This record gives sequence, C-alpha cells and structure tokens, in this order.
Amino acid sequence: MNDCPGDFPVYSSSSQNNGEIGRYGKYMFDDERITWSIDGGGKLFYRNGLKYSVTNVCGWLKVNDGNKLNTKFLYYLLFEEWTNIIFDYNHKAHPSVIRNEYQIPIIPLEEQTRIVGILDTFTFAIDNLKEQIAQRRKQYEYYRDQLVDLEGKPGVEMKTLGEMTKVLRGKRLTKNMLDEEAPYPVFHGGIEPLGFYSQYNREANTVMIINVGASAGTVGYCDRKFWSSDGCFCISQSDSINNKFLYYYLETKTHYLQSQVRHAGIPTLDNPVVEKIYVPLLTLSEQQRIVSILDTFEASIQNLEAQLKEREKQYEYYRNKLLTFE
Repeated sequence: MNDCPGDFPVYSSSSQNNGEIGRYGKYMFDDERITWSIDGGGKLFYRNGLKYSVTNVCGWLKVNDGNKLNTKFLYYLLFEEWTNIIFDYNHKAHPSVIRNEYQIPIIPLEEQTRIVGILDTFTFAIDNLKEQIAQRRKQYEYYRDQLVDLEGKPGVEMKTLGEMTKVLRGKRLTKNMLDEEAPYPVFHGGIEPLGFYSQYNREANTVMIINVGASAGTVGYCDRKFWSSDGCFCISQSDSINNKFLYYYLETKTHYLQSQVRHAGIPTLDNPVVEKIYVPLLTLSEQQRIVSILDTFEASIQNLEAQLKEREKQYEYYRNKLLTFE
C-alpha cells in the first residue's frame, strides 16, 4: 500500500471501521460480494458498487447464480446466523473456509427480494440516524470549542484547578463488595460504571477524570451520587464554578490530558497534571448561559441515540423473524 498509494479500500481481518485497514492504488474486485473478517471474529460485510481489495485474512464469497440466490439476501442470512454462533475465539480464529459453518434455506427469488427490501429499509434508517448523530456531534464540538475557548480573551481571568478546587482520589473496592442491586454506580478506569455499591463518596453533578488504564485522561460527568475508586479523580465542588461548565471545558483538554499519561506499566495520569490546568473564571450567569447552549446539543444527541437504539432493536427483531425458516 505504501508503494502504490491510491483511493481504493483494502479490507482485512478487522471488524472495526467497516473492515478497512487502508487505501491502495489498485483493486481486485469491482462487483457484488460478501467479505468476512477471519481473525476479527468473522463479522460479515456486504460489498457492492465500489472497487476494493482484500487481504489473506479477509474471506470473500461470490454467488454463482444470481437467478437463484440474491447476494444481499445471503448476506442478511449469514449475518443473522453469525450473531447466534458461539465460537471459541480464544483458541481459534473464525474459520477461513465457512462452507460447513452456515446453513442457508433456498426460497423463491421473489421472496428473497421482498425480504431484502424490508431489511434495507431498516438499515437505511439506521445509517441515516448514525449520520445525523455524527453531524450533531460535530456541531456540538464546534460550538463547545468556540464557547469555552476563553484563554487570552480580554477581561477573562484564568486560574488553575488546584487554586480553585481539590482533585480528589477515591478508594478502591474489591469485586465481592459490588452488588448489581445496590443504588450507587462505581467508577474506576472508565466512564462506564464498573458495578454498583451500597454507599457513595461523591455527590451528584461531579466531574471526573479517569487516571488509570486505557481510558486515562478521559473526562466524565455523573449527575447522580456515586462511588469513586482510586482509578478516578474527582473535582471537588466550588462556589465559583458551575460543574457542568467545568465538564464541558475539560472535555476540550482531553487530548492534552491523554498526552500526559505515563505509559510505563499501567497507563497513569498524575494528580499534578490535572491541578495545573488553567480554567477561565467567568461569572456564574455566563457559565450557565454556555451550559444551557451545550446542554441543548447534548440532549439532541441523546434523543437521536435513543431513536437509533430503538430502530436497531426493531431491525434485529424483524431480521430474526424474516430469516427463520425452520
């Protein structure tokens, strides 16, 4: 690929990024096929209407007779079966030859086409929602960056977090202390809860910064009481800072925070790095004005994500109903 640069996608074993690993100046195929990621868990992809290449760890399949089998119908069939396969990927990758892995029913071509039309309607709606979410996120990030880019602006005083607040480190819990029925989420090395606990050590509406693991440097915000472990810094509340404003501001510092993570052994972000971040000291009314604008974007994104989740559930339900022939 380095010796022959170009714009034609190359698909490999990855199940991420639509299976693409790069671009190439030549192509192997320009027809309708199905590919799957051999080492990436066997995820299937429908390829049509583009010129592309595949590597030795990407399987490909071409229908011999389009008058008997609709390629898109076959893709939906295989994908439905793949979602229900339990395969031991710890000991063996997905097979490179799948003749004996999947069983497909042969039904009239007209019925295949009808099913494809129904499922395509769902996938089009899902793709459209994903595109709306991506565009709304871009809008949100643009306005967020514009609204909180205040350093060096006339009349704006900057102070460090260490001067205005305290950067608190929590206490680790053992796994046997967690309880899924408990009321308070527990945060450790990520902004998704590790579990739940019967007590809390942080108030609602607290800003957190993950300080260990692959997510070190990631900024989060919890609108309910929670337990913070030693893998999660929390910013103490201050009368001069709106916590949601601080969250939005620190989000723009994510790349800087991640660049300061020590990677010798377990990735770790040190307390002094966080304490030395400069924050604009605005009036509370101005902070709230900015928060209100950005909250509107955030609520819009969450609404679209909820729609996407519901549409994906509908798609999975109808795919299962339409492609079950036993």
